[in-house]
Amino acid sequence: MKDKTWVEDVNRSIYDIKNEEKDVYRVKEGLTPTIVETISQEKNDPEWMREFRLNALQIYNEMRVPDWGPSIDGLNIDEIVTYVRPNTQMKAKWSDVPEDIKKTFDLLGIPQAEQESLAGVGAQYDSELVYHNVRAEVAAQGVVYTDMESALNGEYADMVRAHFMKLVPPRDHKFAALHGAVWSGGSFVYVPPGVKVDIPLQSYFRLTAPGAGQFEHTLIIVDEGADLHFIEGCSAPKYNVANLHAGCVELFVGKNARLRYSTIENWSKNMYNLNTKRAKVEAGGRIEWVSGSFGSHVSCLYPMSILNGDGARAEFTGVTFAGRGQNLDTGAKIVHAAPNTSSYINTRSISKDGGISTFRSAVTVLPKAKHSRSAVSCQSLMLDRISRSDTIPAMDIRTRDADIGHEAKIGRISDEAVFYLMSRGIPEDEARAMIVSGFADNVSKELPVEYAVEMNNLIRLEMKGSIG
Repeated sequence: MKDKTWVEDVNRSIYDIKNEEKDVYRVKEGLTPTIVETISQEKNDPEWMREFRLNALQIYNEMRVPDWGPSIDGLNIDEIVTYVRPNTQMKAKWSDVPEDIKKTFDLLGIPQAEQESLAGVGAQYDSELVYHNVRAEVAAQGVVYTDMESALNGEYADMVRAHFMKLVPPRDHKFAALHGAVWSGGSFVYVPPGVKVDIPLQSYFRLTAPGAGQFEHTLIIVDEGADLHFIEGCSAPKYNVANLHAGCVELFVGKNARLRYSTIENWSKNMYNLNTKRAKVEAGGRIEWVSGSFGSHVSCLYPMSILNGDGARAEFTGVTFAGRGQNLDTGAKIVHAAPNTSSYINTRSISKDGGISTFRSAVTVLPKAKHSRSAVSCQSLMLDRISRSDTIPAMDIRTRDADIGHEAKIGRISDEAVFYLMSRGIPEDEARAMIVSGFADNVSKELPVEYAVEMNNLIRLEMKGSIG
């Protein structure tokens, strides 16, 4: 069979599964106090959360849409459904999940991944988790991995209240306020002091309803001396109406603790991905971000690390692939707020078929953060003459006693390298895909092997179209 070479021919059928909506409850389109009250009632919120939501709604109405970054004019919140409940309650056994929903996650490989390489899995379908489970041996260590609603109303309610939207307050920006008003779903993780979770936990977010938004909240607390790897996966089928993702991730890394947070985002290209992620790291702690961004029509995503304690460290490793009709504005932010802290940002961005890839970084070193070190390295690869790549670094250094560096490279794919591979019998599109996979190797080598394979497969799907 002749190899496909056009973007329109790419077989994205695994991700484009669309189930018929059966017995689905959804609120009306738009954003009003009545809708927010309805969501709060559906979620069985405690009174403080109901008030929090309504206050966040007021903040949302007061704030303006940011006047920088890619245009989001195609997003009309009055046409977005902010809460869609599938026809099931959350299950602890995979066999109990309704067949139509289970089939979707089966095809995406979630149960197999759980059996082979994960300590626990949460699966969210539209606005609700439909499945959550953690291995008995991990639970026996005292590790808590549950859905946010259970945590909010259970024995960890005080811990949730003490941490919820403290790193990302509603006044942070307009879409943080939106999240605070209508959030639903997501995971709560607590790792006790000194506990090391040897294999990863994972949450997978699937948005299937056309014209809907997903607003999950992930809250992870890794206590002193503990160690965790958490993986986040996202996908959605393609529709001809706008969808919105405005989730929030808050990570608290204790003294001498370590957290690795890995993400592979493969949203469909009608998605506006306006997600907010932030970590606070105490003395001797370490946060490691690994990020692969492939989907969405527009993305604005800049995970922030606040190095709050002496000797805290942060690393961000990312790859972004922008194809036709995509404007992906991504990067990372670091705040050095204590002495002897260190950070490293290392990114690769790829654009083709007129795609726009923008890298932004912001490194702030506060006056008390003496002897801090930071290095930023960003490389961009454009696969044709109609694509675009921009690099926008910002550095705010408020002490003379710091070591800060930045380097950037932008270029096109080498015709000589393509010719060399073709001379060895490799078809042109495969040759280009191999070069791009090598360019993105800094991310794939940081992922568990199953997810590295998924990322490389996504690159190959995107590359089937780089000719003609």
